[in-house]
Amino acid sequence: MKISPRIQFLIKNGLKGLAWMALLLAAYFLFKKLVLSNASDEWIQQFYARPEIIYLIYSASEFFFGVIPPEIFMIWAFNKADTLHYVLNVGFFAVVSYMMGYVTFLIGQFFFKKTSFRFIRKKFFSQQWPLIHKYGLFLIIVAALTPLPWSAVSLLIGSAGYPSKRYLKYALFRFLRFALYGYIIFQSHQI
Repeated sequence: MKISPRIQFLIKNGLKGLAWMALLLAAYFLFKKLVLSNASDEWIQQFYARPEIIYLIYSASEFFFGVIPPEIFMIWAFNKADTLHYVLNVGFFAVVSYMMGYVTFLIGQFFFKKTSFRFIRKKFFSQQWPLIHKYGLFLIIVAALTPLPWSAVSLLIGSAGYPSKRYLKYALFRFLRFALYGYIIFQSHQI
């Protein structure tokens, strides 16, 4: 049975994303063991006293290409309060991520309309641009579900002139990612 190139692209990049997730989890558990187990109360208390700063840092991170993985904020939310607040925080993080992805998508669309950007695209990216159109749907899904930089992919898709309605529809996979990762973090921290 022959697998289509689009499905191969999805599988290949999905596996890369899972490898990154495993690497991030390993780094977190190492950090938890080496740093948090020694002086967790003093180190963490400063972050729990002012949650609005955490929300602001998260929003900025999601806008600036996901500098800090959302899973770190989910772990913070788990340690902050009860289950209901954890679920509400994960939901908040998902909505902010979805919205910031759309904002960067719109910025990309703004660049798409600029004549100077068209010149740059033709001169430097003439071979890559057809691939973005061909695999755009799969790129959105893979970035939504994996640790690929969501905002950067959204910017790229927007700058390729991808339709807004289609982007918004497939970007909903971002909520699935937060539900899955939130559940995994919740289950792994029950101990």
